[in-house]
Amino acid sequence: QVQLVESGGGLVQAGGSLRLSCAASGRIFSISGMGWYRQAPGKQRELVASITSGGATNYADSVKGRLTIDRDNAKNTVNLQMNSLKPEDTAVYYCNAYTVVKVEGAGRDFWGQGTQVTVSL
Repeated sequence: QVQLVESGGGLVQAGGSLRLSCAASGRIFSISGMGWYRQAPGKQRELVASITSGGATNYADSVKGRLTIDRDNAKNTVNLQMNSLKPEDTAVYYCNAYTVVKVEGAGRDFWGQGTQVTVSL
């Protein structure tokens, strides 16, 4: 099938920066949308940022101006540069890719295992 592997999470002080990366591999025919979601304790998973294969981006209002998403279509990777981090950004961050799997011919969502981001005061 398709696997998404995330990296780059960790502990950082408020105002600091982190860069998350996600690499997709497996029986990939094509990937359209890619994105990052997050889930804080006791809260629902929410969209942080997304990017189309053409490079169009969308951000949650709470992260605009601080987080930047980019992707490399040739390498099937998506990154999230996080600057000016705040304690409220603390969450598990999940990579998502809407992927058409070889042979199957239909697209569906795949998810990474999640990476913890903790922002301290």
